Amino acid sequence: MTKLGIIGAMQVEVEILLGRMENKTEKNIAGSTFYEGTLEGLPAVVVQCGVGKVNAAICAQILCDCFGVTHLVNTGIAGSLCAELDIGDLVVSRDAMYHDFDCNAFGYPSGKVPGMDVIAFPADETMMDYAFSAAESVNPGHTKVGRIASGDQFVAEKALKERIIALTHGLCTEMEGAAIAQTAYRNGIPFVILRAISDKADDSAEMDYPTFERIAAHRCAEVTCKLAKMLNE
Repeated sequence: MTKLGIIGAMQVEVEILLGRMENKTEKNIAGSTFYEGTLEGLPAVVVQCGVGKVNAAICAQILCDCFGVTHLVNTGIAGSLCAELDIGDLVVSRDAMYHDFDCNAFGYPSGKVPGMDVIAFPADETMMDYAFSAAESVNPGHTKVGRIASGDQFVAEKALKERIIALTHGLCTEMEGAAIAQTAYRNGIPFVILRAISDKADDSAEMDYPTFERIAAHRCAEVTCKLAKMLNE
């Protein structure tokens, strides 16, 4: 039976999902509250993990170990790394990699985690297809599939943005996706990352972010609901 684990970093990223869940129960583990119930008829667990890679990985592993989820979705907002992606547009992960992981001194390429057989962690093809269809139904013509670049920093400078683009060739940058992707990959759990663009990841971020955070997060949550419905069918 399919059971979907859904992770968002901030309250704004999960509040719509929690509002739509039925038969909710709560369990507090490692400082996070896990809400278990059904979403669009599908057994699901929703958690607000907090910002950053460690918080995200902790919650992803708890979902695998304590709740027996069969699929993982990470929903939320991101900064655009692509000129064609504007605020409110949607990104579905083809894969995810770190932009701030550096073991170059030991002969590893940038982003490569020692012991891992990939630099970028690949999303599940079926979940990726479902997510794209769901995103297109929410915001037609404004969805791209590609790489998510993750690191423990809010990107708000043009020079940093350009460095991340050169390093990862990613479509957007955020702070949790690759950690969830790595956790899913190690556990053999199908995953996909959904991101709505909330800012341009450059010097305009300070102005754009507060204005567009909520609409972007809620749009991404709508896509997650539709994805849950597809998985249930």
